[in-house]
Amino acid sequence: MLSTVFQALYFFLPAYVANTCACLFGGGRPVDMGKTFVDGRRILGDGVTVRGSFMGILSGVVTGFIIGHIENLESSQMQGKIVLAFLLSFGAIAGDAAGSFIKRRLGLKRGAHAPLLDQLNFVVGGLIFASLVVDIDLETVVVLLVLTPIGHKMVNVTGYQLKLKDVPW
Repeated sequence: MLSTVFQALYFFLPAYVANTCACLFGGGRPVDMGKTFVDGRRILGDGVTVRGSFMGILSGVVTGFIIGHIENLESSQMQGKIVLAFLLSFGAIAGDAAGSFIKRRLGLKRGAHAPLLDQLNFVVGGLIFASLVVDIDLETVVVLLVLTPIGHKMVNVTGYQLKLKDVPW
């Protein structure tokens, strides 16, 4: 069981890094360019930025590259690892953006607490995109869906205490 947990977390590491780095390096121009949806509300809001999205995806890909070097992969395997890292990272950022879109439709402001949506949007996005190139077993999905909200809470509370975040969620 412990092996399954470590394998799942290791597999998803590029997405975790992407999600964290998007927050750390975000700011600047919002992806939605300030535009509103048909309901009159912002499409995504100010929290999903071009710089944060780019840096998140780049950080996740670099993580995949480092993992590939640690695993001493051959060239074709390294390419596969980088593609997987890109899909995990892009999916995590897309999932986070989808979560922001949903929160805006619900009338929730940036930073408003949305239990489970805040913690699992990037997991679902990362898994969907990664599944385009790899088969993901059910145990991995369950581990990620159960443990990510716990880890997410710990990271966010720490970020809040370090004054890196405005809210502890």
